[in-house]
Amino acid sequence: MEISIGTKGHAESYVDKDDTAREVGSGDLLVYATPCMIAMMESAACESIAPFLDEGQSSVGVSMNVTHEAATPVGMEVRAESEVTAVEGRKVTFRVAAYDEAGLIGQGTHTRVIIAAERFLEKTYAKL
Repeated sequence: MEISIGTKGHAESYVDKDDTAREVGSGDLLVYATPCMIAMMESAACESIAPFLDEGQSSVGVSMNVTHEAATPVGMEVRAESEVTAVEGRKVTFRVAAYDEAGLIGQGTHTRVIIAAERFLEKTYAKL
């Protein structure tokens, strides 16, 4: 099965104190942290292509270009959406967006590369 342009993914959760800029070290306010928003966007993208991967394959994020446009308070639901916009060999590009209950909070593009998981880990841990 091949990954198709238009393949969509999503992820969602509620913002708790552990997801705030103060807690993750990306600021000092108790608002949804940009790194957490990015992780949710990556999760949506990763989930969307997982069914297309062969046994032993995974995908890794290699680039993320996003804006964080609105703050979200603790206790509010957030969701991320992804859509495949290009497939070039092992490289998959996505349009990503994140929303809270009031609307759009961030958007941009994300690229993942499909890898052989075992080989990738062997190469990574050979650095030790």
